[in-house]
Amino acid sequence: MVFNMAKYDPSAYQLDLQRYPHLVSASLPGPKSQALHDRASQYYRGLSGQVRLFPVAFERGSGCLLEDVDGNAFIDFSSGIYVTTLGHCHPKVSAAVAKYASQLMNAHDFTTEIKVRLLEKMAQVLPGDLRSFQLYDSGTTAVEAGLRTCRAATGKHEFISCFMDFHGKSGHAIGLARMSKFSGPTRPGGFYLVPRPDTYRPWWTRSDGSLDTERYLEFYDTFIRESTTGQVAAFVLEPIQGWGGSIMPPDDFFPKLRRFLDERGILLFADEVLTSMGRTGRYLCMEHWDVLPDVVTLGKGFGNGFPVTAMAVRTPYADAVDKISASTSYGGNPMACAAALACFEVIEEEGLLEHAQELERLFRQRMSDWTQKYEIVGDTRCKGCLLGVELVKDKVSKEPYDAAGKMVYQKAFRKGLAWIPAGHILRMSPPIIMPNEVALKGMDIIEEAIAETERQRP
Repeated sequence: MVFNMAKYDPSAYQLDLQRYPHLVSASLPGPKSQALHDRASQYYRGLSGQVRLFPVAFERGSGCLLEDVDGNAFIDFSSGIYVTTLGHCHPKVSAAVAKYASQLMNAHDFTTEIKVRLLEKMAQVLPGDLRSFQLYDSGTTAVEAGLRTCRAATGKHEFISCFMDFHGKSGHAIGLARMSKFSGPTRPGGFYLVPRPDTYRPWWTRSDGSLDTERYLEFYDTFIRESTTGQVAAFVLEPIQGWGGSIMPPDDFFPKLRRFLDERGILLFADEVLTSMGRTGRYLCMEHWDVLPDVVTLGKGFGNGFPVTAMAVRTPYADAVDKISASTSYGGNPMACAAALACFEVIEEEGLLEHAQELERLFRQRMSDWTQKYEIVGDTRCKGCLLGVELVKDKVSKEPYDAAGKMVYQKAFRKGLAWIPAGHILRMSPPIIMPNEVALKGMDIIEEAIAETERQRP
């Protein structure tokens, strides 16, 4: 396997699928991975579910491949949990970070040329009048800043968010999420949770069984009038739920929600930390529905692995950013700005928005018959390179099948596919640079794991 290519060539993404994935260990995780994991476990706590289920220790990555310390090479269908959208160690991004790592690492929020170039690029490619920005080092921090901006812009203090959305792990960000999943403070005052449309598991339906978006809006209206003080600053949502299992809304939801909020003087805050930067085939996922949020956060793929995130605000609310002490110690440092700018340039130069849309068509076609072929597959969904497969014990009851989710995850990993579990929902986020043939190989591995798990079910 060749890493750290001296001269970038997109053909380096092509893999010899007779050689990859390349597994050399008699059992997986391999002995060196297990030994490192055991050493780390003496001190390191709070591991994610994916690590607990498959404690592999990675050593290097290139494009859509990951190699562990035992020499096993895996096809990456996780992008480092939605982060390395352009693949691992993209030469242009790595070179941009390296330049400023030796030139100027940090200058607080003073102006630098590389920061100006990034801001100008963001203003060029983001839709509408999203023209006021602030830069951060984590998605949670950007979300917290977005909440303060909404309060400053409206003079209101309450927020509505949705069950199973995920917005971060600090105090108010947790307040936007389902609290039972986390330890820590109780829900802050003024934070409310409501259901969001899920076409596979709808709360309200029409007479034909299809999801009824209007009923959700009617519920929101009643909830705001009867359960809040009427001081709702913003409705905060992920365009597509990530942690919740790649849950995608019906196409009429966000256009109708935008009108609903405008009529009530409530801002729309789109948390696109996970879905931005081409993950779904657009710079912002909200563009799929021609809806412009008032505040939006970007992250994960924004720096392709380098910790850099952003908050973008529409022009009518730009002054609010000046009122909230918006800057941070690390946000907007030259390395971060260089990484983010390089990501925008790579997406443009390599036509990756179009390629992500091509991959979506391929993934949809590949999964189109899984619900008919497999009793445990209840639903499949895809938007760009954001995919989900929902496993159930019974197609009528739709009872979640967590045990099957764990089995499929581990089986596919042992076949050479690195990816993401979410209980009974299989989550996939392959890099948007992935060649079609590699994407199909990954889907073959997943289907093999599903078929094996179904044959072994009690």
